[in-house]
Amino acid sequence: MRVLTTPEEGFAGVVGFEHRPHHVELSDQDGGTLRMAYVAAGPADGPTVLLLHGEPSWSFLYRDVMSVLAEAGIRAIAPDLVGFGRSDKPSEIGDHSYARHVEWLRQFAFDVLDLRELTLVGQDWGGLLGLRLLAEHPDRFSGAVAANTGMPTGDHDMPEVWWRFRRAVEQAETLDVGRLVASGCARPMSPEVRAAYDAPFPDESYKAGPRAMPGLVPTNPDDPATEANRAAWRALAADDTPVLTAFSDSDPITAAMGPVLRKLLPGAAGQRHATIAEAGHFLQEDAGAELGRVVAEFVRRSD
Repeated sequence: MRVLTTPEEGFAGVVGFEHRPHHVELSDQDGGTLRMAYVAAGPADGPTVLLLHGEPSWSFLYRDVMSVLAEAGIRAIAPDLVGFGRSDKPSEIGDHSYARHVEWLRQFAFDVLDLRELTLVGQDWGGLLGLRLLAEHPDRFSGAVAANTGMPTGDHDMPEVWWRFRRAVEQAETLDVGRLVASGCARPMSPEVRAAYDAPFPDESYKAGPRAMPGLVPTNPDDPATEANRAAWRALAADDTPVLTAFSDSDPITAAMGPVLRKLLPGAAGQRHATIAEAGHFLQEDAGAELGRVVAEFVRRSD
């Protein structure tokens, strides 16, 4: 596996995100190693929240959420998935798989950081991966917040808007990451913020991760990740870990998943589920402070 790393000077122009990056080393199935980056805020002895981003963003997405959590005395940890942000970037689309991303994240959270009594916050791929971790390691979690996400098995078709997104990513000669994030927001995005989403990707060779992720979502019953996701649904349906849904009111991609999670997961019963108003798919960008308050209140109730 050939791995690229975005030079740190590429992030020099990112504004409003002053957290010092940390790096941990992960092992891969081919015997090599990868570095995963993360940032943290809040007291080291506070309850811990793991903030997982999705496609094609990075931990910068959670900057406003992190500020609210830190002010509430909560430890916020936001990694960059492999292939994104400051993390190492395998250079080929074929280097990425659903199973590999679950394993890289598991190593990061449990083998390296040894996180326990953890609250998950997952949006987009952050939920596809985070819900797998919750299902497979429920003893590590005290709660979970699902925000514009789900865990497809391929047994039900994806909405047409998602297929349009997948085709756009697969067919684009130049993948405009900043534009993709901006198009998933309900509120205007400044040029400086848009540039921050482009920062991890100096040129097309760095974009195998964003290119790969839409193709890793299970879309038929024979997908390589289908059985593992079905098993995860069965485990979650038998687990009473508290689960809060915090979906936005303007995301056509994931809107249908909120009711499914609330119906099927025992831990969702009786929760004060939130709907974030005037927010799109990237609700952290549109309404990060509000999402942060929702998460903080959930952590306090679950602590």
